[in-house]
Amino acid sequence: MREQNTSGLLGAASVRELAAGLDLTPTKQRGQNFVIDANTIRRIVALSGVGADDVVIEVGPGLGSLTLGLLEVGAEVTAIEIDDRLAGQLPRTITERMPQATDRMRVVESDAMLVTELPGPEPTALVANLPYNVSVPVLLHLLERFPTWRTGLVMVQLEVCDRLVAKPGSKVYGVPSAKLAWYASSARVGTVPPPVFWPVPNVDSGLVRIERRDPPQTTASREQVFTVIDAAFAQRRKMLRAALAGLCGGSTAAAAAIERAGVDPMARGETLDVQQFAAIAEQIPLG
Repeated sequence: MREQNTSGLLGAASVRELAAGLDLTPTKQRGQNFVIDANTIRRIVALSGVGADDVVIEVGPGLGSLTLGLLEVGAEVTAIEIDDRLAGQLPRTITERMPQATDRMRVVESDAMLVTELPGPEPTALVANLPYNVSVPVLLHLLERFPTWRTGLVMVQLEVCDRLVAKPGSKVYGVPSAKLAWYASSARVGTVPPPVFWPVPNVDSGLVRIERRDPPQTTASREQVFTVIDAAFAQRRKMLRAALAGLCGGSTAAAAAIERAGVDPMARGETLDVQQFAAIAEQIPLG
């Protein structure tokens, strides 16, 4: 039975019907929580700002709730799905519920972390309900591997959302915040309550808006900067001179390198922005 007034979008009954047809039980291992509310889907799509001129990467389309919402506004969608049953069902769902959009949708059956190329036109946007357990590494991988997409909106666990958008000095500022800042500016633009999902998670979700920008001007490579970021946050309470000692051959050498970068060696990693991490990376002989 199709829910009323959804123009092909999925609701609670149709999501459960599709899952039953596939003998599918959502698993925590793959972070599967399916959106069952069409209004929430339309809200996400509207906040993403995508339209008929966009080619959207979607990760973990599941049963197709968000895919249908993106197709509804005219976008092309390249959906990456690791579950073979879901990957096989998605084209059938689109054909049944939105047949006019079948030529605007492609499915890549793969782990998103392993995807290095995509079929069809180059992507212009990322819109995804990212699996809770792998959201940060997947986001960073797609930022690195597919530089043509410039805007994005991802739904993640609220705690992860706050970490991604945190600014230096915040208690939750850390590796995800600093690495995302290498690629893009970000902001929390909304929350999504548990009841719009099936199964119902025990936490709220957050919506992160992403706007890609140029990386910091630096002679250090991204890999070198990220190595410094990882070391700075490996033990949050350590001062930089101690946290980076392992990269420099001792705390004295670390302090000298940090000072050459114009940073206080007694500062802690959570107070530095990505430009300062880059400046430090320039002063450390990393391979």
